[in-house]
Amino acid sequence: MPIVVFILIDGLHPEAVMLDRCPNLAVVMARGASTLRATSIMPSITLPCHMSIFHSVPPTRHGMTTNEWSPMARPLPGWADVAHASGKRGAFIYNWEPLRNLSRPGSLSFSYFRDTAYTADGDRVIAAEAARAIAGDNLDFAFVYFGTVDTAGHVYGWMSDEYLAQAARVDRELGIVLASLPEDSHVLIQADHGGHDRTHGTDSTEDMTIPWVIAGPGIRRDQTIDAPVSLLDTAPTLARLLGIAPHPQWEGRCVDEAFDV
Repeated sequence: MPIVVFILIDGLHPEAVMLDRCPNLAVVMARGASTLRATSIMPSITLPCHMSIFHSVPPTRHGMTTNEWSPMARPLPGWADVAHASGKRGAFIYNWEPLRNLSRPGSLSFSYFRDTAYTADGDRVIAAEAARAIAGDNLDFAFVYFGTVDTAGHVYGWMSDEYLAQAARVDRELGIVLASLPEDSHVLIQADHGGHDRTHGTDSTEDMTIPWVIAGPGIRRDQTIDAPVSLLDTAPTLARLLGIAPHPQWEGRCVDEAFDV
């Protein structure tokens, strides 16, 4: 069964991709549409970024400005909630616990969390569980989160040898997930933010620029996306892949340039 798989590699700097450390991601880029100049949001911090990715609004709307979760003052449904309301079965597989609040209770058919984002091989169990769920759980969509590249950036520094080695390791884990996908599946892969030195969260180019890659039936092949792409555009694009309408309060746009028609 075709499935839409959204893969987030936390803290993946686009220059790590450009240095050819990520051959599995490079294969997806070659058979799909991509940009290495997509933009994050301010503050370029993991939880605010993910809230903006899933709800297609900036922090000024969803209210999240730190990695401490708080309820939205004016709630609106995110991508997983809208998909569920349209009858879609979805899963989250992740290793950073605050992400459990990205969807409303009852919106998922399967959820798997393991606290492994702070160990070098911590994304391996996520890749294995994601591959199992994709192959066997009759899903329409899945969110897969890899957290260890961001951890390496904080410990060793962005673009350090150790950071690049971790990006290469996670690319191998990405290959496990990609190998589990049926041929007619769609995949969207991106980061939430970049980084500089041992931190991120500023409006610097190093923090705000991310890779954004999409592939599957109806997606242009070996296409560089010239139009600006923002984190806010992810949810509307995923909605189109699922054949559902975006929520009217979402502020992003579908990245139509990536599609054949």
